[in-house]
Amino acid sequence: MGFSAVALEVRVPAFESAVSVGLGLTGPLVGVDWVAERVGVEGVVVLDASVGAYRGGSVRIPGARPFDLDGDLSDHAAAAPHTMPGADAFTDAVRALGVEDTDTVVVYDAAGIYSSARAWWMLRAMGFDRVAVLDGGLPAWIVAGLPVEERAAAYEGPRGSFTARPRDGLLVDADAVARALADPGAAVLDARTRERFAGTAPEPRPGLRGGHMPGALNLPFGELQQGGGLMRPAGELRAAFRELAGDRERLYFSCGSGVTACVLALGATLAGYGEGLAVYDGSWSEWGVPAPHRPVVTGAAGG
Repeated sequence: MGFSAVALEVRVPAFESAVSVGLGLTGPLVGVDWVAERVGVEGVVVLDASVGAYRGGSVRIPGARPFDLDGDLSDHAAAAPHTMPGADAFTDAVRALGVEDTDTVVVYDAAGIYSSARAWWMLRAMGFDRVAVLDGGLPAWIVAGLPVEERAAAYEGPRGSFTARPRDGLLVDADAVARALADPGAAVLDARTRERFAGTAPEPRPGLRGGHMPGALNLPFGELQQGGGLMRPAGELRAAFRELAGDRERLYFSCGSGVTACVLALGATLAGYGEGLAVYDGSWSEWGVPAPHRPVVTGAAGG
């Protein structure tokens, strides 16, 4: 996906205070109109969480700051890509983006909803709840005719006061997933494509085995979205999860590297699931390595 490298010279209306428009989030998802009314408002921070080939060219929502999942917002000492950094490193990286503990944060990405859900889940896992995902991301913003500007390489403003307060259980390891696979009261949902899940398509990361965890269920993250990268309505999301997981409320999510698994976490949250949602941080980049051995099966069936 690509957009013109020429920034549009359109100025967003300035607001004197956040009070005049209200900052209350009613859920984990907001639309372009909600964000457009609040761009430039004190106490609102917009973060661009686009990654890799999905960076979307050289434009951004005006004033958006780069939440770099390929950079400081991942632990590069870990074997798996996009691993969550520790609390101190996360605090430092988010403070470097000027985020205050009292801010309201909106995250988006250039693919629609892809990596923005990962940023949302990471902030929640670090104890920050005033965060939402922009429905449809940058494409929806552009389709709405809203202004964009040239993408900044980095945020150069003052540091913020954000402090990570880690929550247990939102990000889990391979052992926790193995226990969930053996637990009749839990379901493990894999967000990769059906072909990668079945092992009929190669993994994009070299050296990984094809297939899936025994007992895992396949729910490609794109099936939770409708046209334009927008999330499906809550009732449809609930039906999609119910079809696979039945009445199980403890849901574990996996994908290739822990990014699109968070789209499933977002979908489940929108569907009304509460506590009991967890993302496997290492995902297939960890489970699928040849050693240490974790069981892998091929074929379309799961459950």
